[in-house]
Amino acid sequence: MGRYLGPSCRLCRREGMKLMLKGDRCLSNKCAVMKRKFPPGQIPRRRAKVSEYGMQLREKQKVKRYYGLMEDQFKRYFETASGKKGITGEILITLLEQRLDNVVFRMHYASSRKMARQLVKHGHITVNGKKVDIPSYLAGEGDTVEVKETSKKIIPVLESMKNISRVGTVPWLEVDPDKLSGKFMYIPKREEIDLPANEQLIVEFYSK
Repeated sequence: MGRYLGPSCRLCRREGMKLMLKGDRCLSNKCAVMKRKFPPGQIPRRRAKVSEYGMQLREKQKVKRYYGLMEDQFKRYFETASGKKGITGEILITLLEQRLDNVVFRMHYASSRKMARQLVKHGHITVNGKKVDIPSYLAGEGDTVEVKETSKKIIPVLESMKNISRVGTVPWLEVDPDKLSGKFMYIPKREEIDLPANEQLIVEFYSK
């Protein structure tokens, strides 16, 4: 199945939360999920009781869509997390946070993860001084992630950086807005990641 090309707000309404698919624009009170707190295609009414499998599925879909991944990609991350020592669900979330497109978004070089993915694919991002055009590249401790020198005047990038003082950055990233350069300080712990999801349900989903 290809990447979803329909309305972003429809996905947020389906999961019942802001997935930040439009980046900072999702912070507005005009967001569709705030005005219509029911799934698309349904009339407003009390939601039917969801089965255990249904809850696991929705949690998996929520996290997958939050990071903008397709099913096969997401499953591979789960398999990687399963092979590591530790709590599988927490490792899964930290792996997703290490993705280069996510780091670029978190550093405010892009206003959404979709835009961040495009910046990476088009060669506008460097890691430790070398161009990396693979969105799934995993950033590690001490990596310097910056906008390529010849790309530092791209208008959407400059517009996105204006929000850094209002929104701020996450603790594990250090960003210099003037130089469009940042550093991945350390791999975050699950409790530091602002993702309202129960990853244990995802583990249960794939363990069946």
